[in-house]
Amino acid sequence: MLAAAALSATVVSSPVLAQRAPAAPPAPAPPPPYALYADLVLDAPVIVDVAIRSTTRIKGAEAATVPAGITRLYVEADVQALIRGPAALPPRIGYLLDVRQDARGKLPNLRKLRVLLFARPVSGSGTQVQLIRPDAQRDWTPAADALARRITTETLAADAPPRITGVGHSFHTEGALPGEGETQIFLTTATARPVSLSVITRPAGMRRWAVSLSDVVDDSAKPPAHDTLLWYRLACFLPPALPDSESPEAAADYRFVLDSLGSCDRGDGPR
Repeated sequence: MLAAAALSATVVSSPVLAQRAPAAPPAPAPPPPYALYADLVLDAPVIVDVAIRSTTRIKGAEAATVPAGITRLYVEADVQALIRGPAALPPRIGYLLDVRQDARGKLPNLRKLRVLLFARPVSGSGTQVQLIRPDAQRDWTPAADALARRITTETLAADAPPRITGVGHSFHTEGALPGEGETQIFLTTATARPVSLSVITRPAGMRRWAVSLSDVVDDSAKPPAHDTLLWYRLACFLPPALPDSESPEAAADYRFVLDSLGSCDRGDGPR
């Protein structure tokens, strides 16, 4: 009995059979970069959610122009959902895709992969699309799908902010008290729609700024929320500084606006 009790104690205390602590859940994937998806959505007349059915290597003259380490494929994919584009697409579409080989010269297995395509129609073919740029096939995730749809909705809205093309002019007005002042910065846009920035400085040195999308400067206006189309228009396309001819006060206020907007993060995508 003593021997059996000793054996039982040994078994219970064995680290092999001890209950393991539950593994920590994987870290959540970072959200897709808004600016990268805004670039894609704004340039793509067709946005479609597809599942890849098959791939075929392109050979001959068409493949001769492909850079070393890249393989050109003809992809056939089954349409899951049309996010933006013509009234309808066929159930299956085709497109060309350039894929980078790994260190051993092998290609990733794309079959059954669900992806988002940012593309344009192919003239004369209702069953094919053309990617707007080499990285315009993006892995489908719920977050990427939701972001593409949200930016599409923002883009097609009647009051969508216009594309910023530069700075028109600015002026700075001193306030009644030392350190007080206001700067107005008028931007140029692709549609000639008025867009202006206002920066107000209080005597204590506190600054606040706002953006207006009309000829009338709204005193209740605020800076745009991060990761919105208006934020993207400003953060990604405002010039890095005012012209040298502008006043030092206006230049400092403009730098304050840029710092408040933050960087235009496109993640792994080209500008």
